[in-house]
Amino acid sequence: MKIKVLIILSGIIIITLLACETEPSSVPLTEEENTPDTLAVPEVNEATGLVMDETFPLIIAHCTSCHSAKLITQNRATRDGWASMIDWMQATQGLWKFDDHEPQILDYLAKYYGPTESGRRENLAVEEWYEL
Repeated sequence: MKIKVLIILSGIIIITLLACETEPSSVPLTEEENTPDTLAVPEVNEATGLVMDETFPLIIAHCTSCHSAKLITQNRATRDGWASMIDWMQATQGLWKFDDHEPQILDYLAKYYGPTESGRRENLAVEEWYEL
């Protein structure tokens, strides 16, 4: 049993180190977007798809040690929404308490994975329908 725990912890540490050391990639700006007034595009970690900033290592350590980063990147929520999800994971899934790190983690999630103005794409403009 102790060996299994040691192997799992070793795996988590290795994955965390690899994810943190992966070279960041960013989406290049178009010529129109490449102006001094344009906000910089955040760097995205190629291995996880998560935005890289000073809180990124905390997200790797506390979130992706239990589940895929895709569960973060595919969801959108307010700060309260993310807090509610974390509370649920702590109450039902055995997630540990984040203690002093929770405000930083919630700030990160709300900033980069908060609700967006755009939802689904606009409906296609179909001029003529046909019978099947």
